[in-house]
Amino acid sequence: MKRTPIDGLTIAIKATLEQYGEDVFGIAAEAVKKVTKAGVKAVRDSAKEKFNTSTPSPYLKGWTSRFEEGRTSAQGTIYNKDVPGLPHLLEFGHVSRNGTGRTFGRVEGRPHIAPVEQKLAEELQARIRREL
Repeated sequence: MKRTPIDGLTIAIKATLEQYGEDVFGIAAEAVKKVTKAGVKAVRDSAKEKFNTSTPSPYLKGWTSRFEEGRTSAQGTIYNKDVPGLPHLLEFGHVSRNGTGRTFGRVEGRPHIAPVEQKLAEELQARIRREL
């Protein structure tokens, strides 16, 4: 057992807490990476099911992810690189227009991203708790 003199106690506590913080951040960052990668497949599968399509489309193929890690943060983003504005329109609905620009109704949204987002958030929390 290592003995620490009373004068060095604050330094020892600070070093221990910094090491713990680095370990926790590493675990959290790795969990974010894994959940983000799994989320791409989950969003693609959800869209395929919601829109009843089996043929690959640019919308289904375009889903990808990006991971950004800062000094104190880790963030995963799932997005559609091929048709970036379309997910919002499909998720929340939009006004329908004919060729002359006149509106003639509204297309209802088909939520297929929000349910997956909720599941991924729960999975991320569970994974981080398990690892800690």
